[in-house]
Amino acid sequence: MKKMISLLTFAALAFAGSAHAVLPAASCDAQAAEKKLAGAAKTSFVKKCNADNPANAACDAKAAEKKLAGAAKTSFVKKCVADADAPAAAAVDPQAVCDSQAAEKKLAGAAKTSFVKKCVADAK
Repeated sequence: MKKMISLLTFAALAFAGSAHAVLPAASCDAQAAEKKLAGAAKTSFVKKCNADNPANAACDAKAAEKKLAGAAKTSFVKKCVADADAPAAAAVDPQAVCDSQAAEKKLAGAAKTSFVKKCVADAK
């Protein structure tokens, strides 16, 4: 049983690592929470995670073309990145993600079913 949980956890981590570059900014916050980061460490991690997102460079270029600055640029880039990431986020199977989270929490039976059902509903 422990080997199966370990394999599921490894598969979930491998999946999360491969999807890291295409997930929206909210996933950077989620990754920081998973790593239990706080304060300056969390801020630094989220900043780097968001900077690694390929959509940021394209959105920054679009903002420069429009000659945006300050709050207008920040708002535009934030919306642009969210819009660019929406199809990638939709491609992630919430059932698989929720199942792996349930496995990490070592849930079984009715508790697992309830957790996964709520998790999938929240993802939609």
